[in-house]
Amino acid sequence: MTMISKAALAALLLAGSSALAASPAAAKDKQDDQAKPQIKLSDEFRKAASPAQTALAAGDLATAETGITAAEAAAKTDDEKYIAAELRLQLLAKQNANVGTDAAAMARADAAYKGPLDSLLSNPKTPADQRGKLANARGQIASNEKNYPDAIKYFTMAQQAGYSDPDMTLALARAKMQTGDVAGGIAALDQIIKADEAKGQKPPEDFYKYAVANLYKTDDRAATLDWVKRWLAAYPSTANWRNAIIVFGFQGPTAARLGKPEKLDLYRLMSATGALADRGDYIEYAQYANDLGLPDEAKAVIAKGKAAGKIPASDSDAAAISKAAATGISSEGSLASLATKAASSAKGDLAQQTADAYLGQGNYAKAIELYKLALQKGVSNTDLTNMHLGIAEAMSGDKAAAATQFAAVANAPAKDVAGLWSAYVSGTGSAAVAAPAAAAAPQG
Repeated sequence: MTMISKAALAALLLAGSSALAASPAAAKDKQDDQAKPQIKLSDEFRKAASPAQTALAAGDLATAETGITAAEAAAKTDDEKYIAAELRLQLLAKQNANVGTDAAAMARADAAYKGPLDSLLSNPKTPADQRGKLANARGQIASNEKNYPDAIKYFTMAQQAGYSDPDMTLALARAKMQTGDVAGGIAALDQIIKADEAKGQKPPEDFYKYAVANLYKTDDRAATLDWVKRWLAAYPSTANWRNAIIVFGFQGPTAARLGKPEKLDLYRLMSATGALADRGDYIEYAQYANDLGLPDEAKAVIAKGKAAGKIPASDSDAAAISKAAATGISSEGSLASLATKAASSAKGDLAQQTADAYLGQGNYAKAIELYKLALQKGVSNTDLTNMHLGIAEAMSGDKAAAATQFAAVANAPAKDVAGLWSAYVSGTGSAAVAAPAAAAAPQG
């Protein structure tokens, strides 16, 4: 997350406080412009503050320090305290102009700013048009010090004063995240992103990643998935698809709810988005397919992994899966005969199971036909059938129909997986690069 640097605070303050240009020497008991609030200064205060102002203008910081210290001691009224604090900020800005990047020096600079800023923010004579920028500066200091509750307080004060700045909103989001207010932090990030989009600008990818990373730690699956989809819509790279699928389906809180069927569907999505990256991906994908009675898909996945150079030819795990898959294929019999039996069956479960086998082969037309038949007859797991019908339609190129099926998946955890697939068919993801497995020739 990008935060304002400590060294930049001086420039921020000087640029934003019109009162820094106000000269105590020039202030009068009666101002020419009666519409402006009058500033009343005692002779004692003028005697201390005027030389300090002159010294500041001349760059004589040592003399200015002495004069400002005297002015602070002489300040009795809100008017005088206001001018003294402004002079102190002006001096600090000059003193810290070249503070550099030394952490200790920057921390000392921050600490020095707090007193005059607090004085100005509590002073009723500080003009309303300055309060937002001053509160923002104070919030940045609190954030730099990792005092996030204070940072939230001051950033909120700045917003209430009408101050608007994307960096501040980002800092507020970070502070809220750090205090455990993930919903508040997400809302602040959403505000920044929508503002960028309204201006026709593409928000930085880090905004989405920061939101997703924090939402993954919560149990809010709907919000997490929503931000994953927004991230992938804005930045649909293969690497991002892989990260999103792995973290959402295999590492985050959602992963504990997913069984093998859902994880197999996530591996299919990784294949569709080109996100299968290493030996482990292919081996586990093939093992899940084999375990779920889909030997054709398991065989095809191993073949694809070898063709991609990800699985060594001598890999013992791959050999074992391929042998088991071959046995399964030989005992499976003709899918055509199973399809015939499914058509005459009273229930749709056999049609759904046969459709799964056709899906694993890459015969999407036949899979779609049988999934629809299964739904017409009624199945024990409607969500799984809708999910797989959507996958078959997506991989056949009918993404509009697929979107309808994914939207019909009603219950978690299948609904969560369907949400990622719906992001893919909406045009978010990269073009499909393969079938769920590198399909074998349609059989049966």
